[in-house]
Amino acid sequence: MTDCRESLRLHKEAKLLLPGGVDSPVRAFAAVGGQPLFVAEGSGPFIRDVDGNRLIDYVLSYGPLILGHAEESVVEAISEAALKGTSFGAPSRLELELARLVVGSVPALEMVRFVNSGTEATMSAIRVARAFTGRDKIIKCVGNYHGHADALLARAGSGVATLGLPDSPGVPKGATADTIVVPYNDLEAIKKAVRRSPDGIAAIILEPVAGNMGVVPPVAGYLESLRQLTEDCGALLIFDEVMTGFRVHPRGAQALYGVQADLITLGKVIGGGLPVGAYGGRRDIMELVAPAGPVYQAGTLSGNPLAMAAGIATLTALQKEGMWDQAASAASTLAKGIGEAAKRAGIPVQLPCVGTMFSCFFTEEPVTDWESASKCDSKRFAKVFHGLLERGVYLPPSQFESCFLSTSHKERQITQTIEGFEAVFRSPTLRL
Repeated sequence: MTDCRESLRLHKEAKLLLPGGVDSPVRAFAAVGGQPLFVAEGSGPFIRDVDGNRLIDYVLSYGPLILGHAEESVVEAISEAALKGTSFGAPSRLELELARLVVGSVPALEMVRFVNSGTEATMSAIRVARAFTGRDKIIKCVGNYHGHADALLARAGSGVATLGLPDSPGVPKGATADTIVVPYNDLEAIKKAVRRSPDGIAAIILEPVAGNMGVVPPVAGYLESLRQLTEDCGALLIFDEVMTGFRVHPRGAQALYGVQADLITLGKVIGGGLPVGAYGGRRDIMELVAPAGPVYQAGTLSGNPLAMAAGIATLTALQKEGMWDQAASAASTLAKGIGEAAKRAGIPVQLPCVGTMFSCFFTEEPVTDWESASKCDSKRFAKVFHGLLERGVYLPPSQFESCFLSTSHKERQITQTIEGFEAVFRSPTLRL
């Protein structure tokens, strides 16, 4: 970019105060090189950095901002809630109102508990699954990221994949001793794992559409087979829809694929850009959660009124006819346009698109799991990323993160983005 001096200065100072200069590893540009931009403000489909550069944003806070930045109804809801108090440590009507919206929208969700992050949600869902089944072992998939709880950092995706980190230092072996890891989209591998511990599997947890190694849809019949397998062996099926909830379908991946899980974790969109998470599912399972039952889980700021208000405003807006379809249509148009530009330039690319999410994998072969994702041309992605940045387009700074569309992305921004890709694809610097 022509001018990023203030971002450079702030990042230099930040590295003295924050590990790596950031509060989440994926922000560090480690996978693409260079240094992160410091964002000053956002509006609709745009962000503006501290040097005044305006960019079309396809990060959208990694998913929550399905209505775009600073959407008026969301800002008003947060402001009204803040004027009445930011936290009470007591129940409020807002928790009940958002719970009604979530339970009414997500299949198989009969009860829900709000928490403060996706990590809390998945960690708690697994605790409940273990209590309900009386078993300890869980099965997860390589490249699926379920937060940074110790037991779930085995072969995780997202920032772990982006930085090429091994299973994290600081996680004792005992913490992952009951975590069985199998390839995503490999039904036979899960069947073998279940056969080895037929009475020991508490739950299978997965992203029904993988989003934390880039967008990787399930192969035909995969989710349906997992549903049957868990029923046969007495385990629970947990869908981690922290990212996919309200993103791949207005009612989530369960509605898109017609497969209902026993427990579901949510986050991102249901908080409208504020910190939030949730887990829920069948009533007989959720009634184990304290104080209704013996499974303890708590949070001082859980269900805080600001996040609840933002979530209510967001989900209410999404219920308007055609609203969600607008964002999904924009994503499909963009992915198609990028693919056509790549074909004209002779550049191999895979562009999986599900609902309002898509990814750019620079490879000739379809991406179906972490192994195939990891073989994609990350150097080419880095060149494309920086080339687009110069042309006013901001993608996630990693090939292993999903791109997101919002209802605020209009035809003009989609056209400009496709033109940006076209120019970058024809640039001599892209040839490796």
